[in-house]
Amino acid sequence: MPIPAAIPYDARRVARAYYWRGWGVSDIADELGLSANTVGAWKTRDKWDDDPVIRRVEDSCEMRLNQLIFKEKKTGSDFKEIDLLGRQIERMARVRRYGEDGGHEGDLNPNVANRNAKPKRTPKRNLITPDQAEKLRAAMADLAFGYQETWWTNINRKTRFLLKSRQIGATFWFALEALLRGLETGNNQIFISASRAQANNFRSYIWQFVQKVLEIDLKGEHLVISRGEDADGNRLEPFTMYFLGTNYRTAQSYHGDVYIDEVFWIHGFDQIDTVASAMAAQKFYHITYFSTPSTINHEAYKKWSGEWFNEGRPKNEQVKIDTSPAALKDGVLGEDRIFRHVVTIHDAEAAGCNLFDLDDLKFRYSVDQFNNLFGCDFIDDSASAFPLAMVRPAMIDSWEVWKDFKPYGLHPYGDGAVWIGYDPAESEDGDSASLVVVAPPMKAGGKFRVLEKHSWRGKDYEAQAAEIKKLTRKYHVTEIAIDGTGMGSAVYQLVVKFFPLARRINYSPHVKSEMVLKGKNVFSRSRIEFDAGWTDLAQALMSIHPQLTKGQKTLTYVARRSAATGHGDLGWALLHALSCEPLDANDGGHKKSTVEINR
Repeated sequence: MPIPAAIPYDARRVARAYYWRGWGVSDIADELGLSANTVGAWKTRDKWDDDPVIRRVEDSCEMRLNQLIFKEKKTGSDFKEIDLLGRQIERMARVRRYGEDGGHEGDLNPNVANRNAKPKRTPKRNLITPDQAEKLRAAMADLAFGYQETWWTNINRKTRFLLKSRQIGATFWFALEALLRGLETGNNQIFISASRAQANNFRSYIWQFVQKVLEIDLKGEHLVISRGEDADGNRLEPFTMYFLGTNYRTAQSYHGDVYIDEVFWIHGFDQIDTVASAMAAQKFYHITYFSTPSTINHEAYKKWSGEWFNEGRPKNEQVKIDTSPAALKDGVLGEDRIFRHVVTIHDAEAAGCNLFDLDDLKFRYSVDQFNNLFGCDFIDDSASAFPLAMVRPAMIDSWEVWKDFKPYGLHPYGDGAVWIGYDPAESEDGDSASLVVVAPPMKAGGKFRVLEKHSWRGKDYEAQAAEIKKLTRKYHVTEIAIDGTGMGSAVYQLVVKFFPLARRINYSPHVKSEMVLKGKNVFSRSRIEFDAGWTDLAQALMSIHPQLTKGQKTLTYVARRSAATGHGDLGWALLHALSCEPLDANDGGHKKSTVEINR
């Protein structure tokens, strides 16, 4: 309805409001009873089209707010709209201040100013709240195979001792289990391995899991985990995850749940066990031993068999523990209060683990070696050229002992000379090709150090030679020794093109015997070291044993292998490298090699 001529309103402002609402000039004139020329003149003179959006919104809000304020009888909806319009006008004022010279974010959001007025709070490092812990628990449950669920079910046992196949995820599982137990109980979690490099595997698994599930980057050599607050708002105490190699001796004051990895390969188990047991002495802590088998002569075997419990006890108090895989495949709590569990590769497969091709593994390994690595059989090393008692003293914590070796560096050993020993694959689909990088002694009679090892399968002779060439750029190589039989002949011919003085070893009973005798001399005189986490190298050496040739007249040395498979490759690769030192090195016959190549 048109507004009469004597209206008590500002017609010019009302017309502008209609225009900003999208009305045309003629429509506005008809609605207000005005001349179209008058409205058009107002539009041009006042530059309605040039007004900023904020002014248009402010004007509309103000008009609507005034209309509601002067309304005599207001409804609940009216009051709500008045409150809303008031807050919108306040917001428009902040937007105006922000657009002026010197405007800042605090003009738009007063909480920013309030926040900046308070002391800065540093976010808690390594914080995992109870809600986030539940996400980790759910993700962990999705990953579990049946045998891992058995381990979790028995987590509150005071002592667990687990004998297991290789590569079934034990280290990975116990890393996650310890994290969840720490988040639940607040207990410190202590990991003990033969070396810091091996212990660091636990830390890597934990970091990767938390990063993947929660996108949290855990920091610190030893992880101090904050747990936030419980449902009642009470602060939960943090806990620490310690990753220890041989430096466990300096950490005897630590206390918490203890996990000891590869106990059947650790040197000085009795001493480690004494310290670890003290760390977990309090009743709410537990201790977990787990390992692949080595030999029955290892110190840890007495713990496994129950013999340690019987020592010093009268016969009527002694116990007899059945440790056969068949008896322990479901886990059993023994009379010595140790929960024991055996998981062979067949048990793992039956419990849902689908990570292996058993036919391929049986093809690649001899019966004895397959049973040891995957069937939880202990090794009889009585006939070995390198029994565990001889090899184990060479297994050291390389991160602690070797201060001049930086394993993750571009040139890990700097300008120090190294020798390469290489045992090629017999065929592209046969056994593995193996290589070791050895730092030779710096003086006659000094120690060798095995810096790096590799095993490759499925590579042709060109690819194998290319792998060796890569290492000549990484290290200052002065010797390369290669088995020149079979495919090794082709590998050798390619290697001599970029390393002309590479040594070709032509196998014969006499040559193999000399290499083994040299190796036995080096090990028996404690002239060699390698990382204690390299149980595969120890196993390879232990597999080498004497045997008569077919004519039964000559003694030679072989690894436990079948005609179609191979093993002991890492051991032979090491013996190749050691053979670069003369047999009479201890008598002053050691000579420094002068062969070099440019990286």
